[in-house]
Amino acid sequence: MSRKPAVSHIQRKLIPSYIFLTIVAFLSVFPLYWMFTAATNTSVEVARGKIWFGTNLVENYKNLIATDNLWQAMGNSFFYAVVQTLAALLVCSLAGYGFELYHDKGKDKLFAILLLAMMVPQVATLIPLFTMVSQLKLLNTVWAFIIPGISTPFLIMMFRQNSRNFPIDTLEASRIDGLSEIGIFFRMYFPMMKSTYAAAAVITFMGAWNSYMWPRTVMKGNSVKTMPILVANMSNGYTVDYGMLMLGVLFASLPTILIFFILQKQFAEGITGSVK
Repeated sequence: MSRKPAVSHIQRKLIPSYIFLTIVAFLSVFPLYWMFTAATNTSVEVARGKIWFGTNLVENYKNLIATDNLWQAMGNSFFYAVVQTLAALLVCSLAGYGFELYHDKGKDKLFAILLLAMMVPQVATLIPLFTMVSQLKLLNTVWAFIIPGISTPFLIMMFRQNSRNFPIDTLEASRIDGLSEIGIFFRMYFPMMKSTYAAAAVITFMGAWNSYMWPRTVMKGNSVKTMPILVANMSNGYTVDYGMLMLGVLFASLPTILIFFILQKQFAEGITGSVK
C-alpha cells in the first residue's frame, strides 16, 4: 500500500515529459502526413491548406506522367543510387579497414588530412570536378554521377572508427590459418561488420537519391534526368500544380523512407559501432 503513492507521484512528474514528446512527435510526423494528403488534393485545395485526404489522386497521377517521364526518372535515380552505394561501400570500407588495422604514423597524418576535406563545402569543388569530368568525356554518364561519391571522408572515418571493435585475435588467427589479406577482409571482416555496412548503405543511398546540385550540373537531357531534377522542374513554371507537385515529392520520398524502415535496426547498430 505504501508504494502506490510513490508510483503515482513519479507518473505525475512524467506527464510534462510525455506531453512535450507527444508535441515533438506530432510536429515531426505532420509534414509527412501533409505530403500524403496533399498528393490526393487539387492545387486549389492544397493552396487553401486542406489537411485531410481528397479524391484527386488519380488525376494528379495522370497529370504527372503526362508532364514528364516519371518512371524513367525513378529508374535513373535508383540505378545511380545503387551503383554509387555499392562502389562507396567497397572503397570506403577498404580504406577504413586499412587505416585502422594497418595503421602507422604516416597513415594517421594522411587520415588527418583526409578529415580536413570534410570541412570543404561541395560548392567549392563543383567547378574543378566538372572540369575533370568534362575533360574525361564522362558528361551524361553514370560515371559522372557516382565518381565524386565513391570515396567520402565521412564514410572512411565511420568504417575506421567501427573497425576498432574488430577483434585483433580473429585477424591474427586468420593469418595463422593461411587466409590471405583479401580473404580476411571478405570472409572475416565483412560478415562481422554488417551493421556498419547497413548504416553506411542507408547514408550513401539517401545522399545519392536526394542529390540535386551535382546531377543538375553534369546530367543534361530527359534520358538521364533524376527524381530531384524532375521535382524541381515541376515548380519552375508560371503556375504550379501543387497536387501534382506533392505527388512527385511523394514518389521521390518513398524509396528512402522504405530503405530506412527496412534497415533502421542495423542503421542504429552501425552508428553505435557494434560488431557481430
